[in-house]
Amino acid sequence: MHSKQHYIVTLIFVLCFSLSAFAQETPSEEDYFDIVNVRTPEGILLEVGGLTLLPNGNLGVATRRGDVFVVENPTSSNPYFRQFATGLHEVLGLVHKDGALYLAQRGELTKLEDTNMDGKANVIETVYDWPLSGHYHEYSFGPVIGPDGSFFVSANVAFGDQQWWRGESRVPWRGWMMRISENGEMEPWATGMRSPAGLNVIDGELFYTENQGDWIGSGGLWHVEKGDFTGHPAGLRWTDKSNSPLDMTTEQLYEHVDPRYNKDEDGDYIKPENIQNEKNYATMFSLLDELPDLKVPAVWLPHGILGISNSDIQKIPDGHFGPFEGQLLVGDQGQSKIMRIDLEQVNGVYQGAAFDFRSGFQSGVLRMAWADDGSLFIGETNRGWGSAGQANQGLQRLLWNGQTPFEVKTIRAKADGFEITFTKPVDEKTAQDIASYAVSSFTYKYHPVYGSPMVDPASGNIKGVRLSEDGTKVRIVVDNMRQYYVHHIELDGIRSAENELPLLHNSAYYTLNEIPSGEKLTENELSTYNSLTENQKQQGDGNGNKMADTDTEAVPSYETIKPMLSQYTCTSCHSTDERKVGPPFAEIAKRNYSNEKMVELMYNPDLSNWPDYATAMPPMTIVPEEEALQIAEWINSLND
Repeated sequence: MHSKQHYIVTLIFVLCFSLSAFAQETPSEEDYFDIVNVRTPEGILLEVGGLTLLPNGNLGVATRRGDVFVVENPTSSNPYFRQFATGLHEVLGLVHKDGALYLAQRGELTKLEDTNMDGKANVIETVYDWPLSGHYHEYSFGPVIGPDGSFFVSANVAFGDQQWWRGESRVPWRGWMMRISENGEMEPWATGMRSPAGLNVIDGELFYTENQGDWIGSGGLWHVEKGDFTGHPAGLRWTDKSNSPLDMTTEQLYEHVDPRYNKDEDGDYIKPENIQNEKNYATMFSLLDELPDLKVPAVWLPHGILGISNSDIQKIPDGHFGPFEGQLLVGDQGQSKIMRIDLEQVNGVYQGAAFDFRSGFQSGVLRMAWADDGSLFIGETNRGWGSAGQANQGLQRLLWNGQTPFEVKTIRAKADGFEITFTKPVDEKTAQDIASYAVSSFTYKYHPVYGSPMVDPASGNIKGVRLSEDGTKVRIVVDNMRQYYVHHIELDGIRSAENELPLLHNSAYYTLNEIPSGEKLTENELSTYNSLTENQKQQGDGNGNKMADTDTEAVPSYETIKPMLSQYTCTSCHSTDERKVGPPFAEIAKRNYSNEKMVELMYNPDLSNWPDYATAMPPMTIVPEEEALQIAEWINSLND
C-alpha cells in the first residue's frame, strides 16, 4: 500500500474510532428506540383520539374529527386505510370487544358493528348517554374494559363563566369515572377528576392519569377504587344522588381548605394565585385523616419535567422493550414524549418511580397501542392543545432495536433508603462513591390555585452504599425519608462497568406513599467513601499545605451550586450547554439579566422570553431567595 493511501486509511480508522468512542460517552434515546412514521393517505387528518389493535393485527384508529378507520397491514411500508365510520363527535378512546368497536363520544358510549361484512359499520348503537352542558371542555375519555367485561369512561369538568379558571361539574357526571355494563347500566364509580385523559386497567386494577390544574398540584398517576375522591371538588356536587358510591361533600372539604371565592371592590371574583412563603397550607396527605375518601396519587409526575398534560397508560407486555417489560408507559400530549413508571405495592398501596423514556414525537402523544411485532403505535394530536412536536397530528411507531441501554431498571423503597437495579453492571468505583448520588424530596400544595410549586424541600443525606456482587444493584441508605413526599433520586456519577458509559437517564422521581418495614443495613455493611470530601481534604497551596478555608466565594463554584440544582430539580430541564426541556444555562447567561431579574423570572417565568420552547417553566418559588441569587450568579458567570 502506498504511504499516502496508508495515511488516509489510518486517518479514517482513527476518526471512526474517535467518533465511536464519543458516541459511547453520549448515548441518546434514539440509539435504542426508533420513531418511524406510519404512511397516511393524502387528505386524511388523523388527530388521533383512540387506538386499538384488532385480533387479526389490523389497527383501529379513531379521530377527534369523528372518523374511525381500520388500518390493514399497519406495520408494513404500505398500510391500507379503510374508513369504518364517520360523523361521530370528538372520539377520545377506542376498544375492541367481541367483534365490535366501542368508543366514547362527547356525550355517549357508542358501539360500532359491521354485521353485513362490507367493511363498514352498519350498526351504530348508543350503549349509554350522559348529559352535556355544551361547554367546550366537557371531553369524555375511554372506554377501557374492566375485569368483568364492563366499560370505564372518564369525564372532564367544564369551567366557570366569570370564574373561567375554576373547574365545574355543571351536569352529572362531569368529573367522575363511570362504570357502564354492556347492556347500558351505569354505575358512578369515583370522583375528583379534573382532566382524566388517560385510563387503563392494569393487572385487574383501574388507573388514570391527571393533568395539572386547579386543585391538582401536578400531573400524576392515580389508582382508582370504587368510592375514591381523587382531589378535584367539582364532582362532589352529585354525591347526594342515591347511586353515588361516596357521600363526601364540598362543604366538608372547604372546612379544611379555603376555596377562595373572593371578590374585588367591583364585585368581580379574583383568580386564586399561589401565596409565596405561605406557612400554613394543606397537602393532600395532610387531610387523609379528616377526609377518608381522599386518594393521593400512586406516582406524581412533576409538572414541566415529566410532562405537562399526561395522557395514555400502557403496560409493557412480556417480551417487549427488553428489560422494561411489565412496567408502565405514560404519554404526554404537551411535551410530545413518553415517560416510564416502575410501580410497586408497599403495605397494599401503589407507589413507585417515574423516569423519562422517549421524546421527539412529531405531535402531542395522546394514545398508544401495541402492535403484533412488538412495536408501539403512537396516536398524536395538538390542535387547540399545543405540543412540543409541531405537527397537527400523527400516527407513528416506536421500535426497540434490541440493544439494551444502560439505565435504571427498578427502584424499590426500603426501610432505610432505596434499592436501585440497573440494566447492566455498574462500575464498582463510581457505584461505591457517595458523591455519585443525590436525594432530595418535596411535595405540592392542595389548594384551588392552578397547579402548585414544589414546596417543603429537603435534602436526604446519603449515609452509605452497598453494591451487589454481580454489580447490578445498589442499596443507598438515606436519612430523612419522608412519607407521601416525592423523592428526587439523581445518579449523575454512576458509570457502567463496560465502557464507563453514563446512564441514559440519570434522574428518577419516586413517590413514597409508604415506608416499608424490614432490614436496615448496618454501617459496617456500607461503603461511605465520598470522592468530593476526599478531594477537598487533598486540596493544598501547591507546597503540600492545606488551603485556608474561606467563608465566601466571589462566584459560587459548580460544586457549590450542584446540590441546589439537584434539590430544586433544575437539572431535570436544563443543562449547562445543551438544549433540553428548557434552554441551557450558558444560553440564559447570554441574556445578561441581573441576578435579581433572573430570580424574578425563576419565581414568575415568562415563556414569551423563549418562544422556541414549547413548555413553560413552573414557578420555582420552592427556591429560597438567597440560594436563588447564588444560582443566578453562577449562571451569569458562564458568560464571562
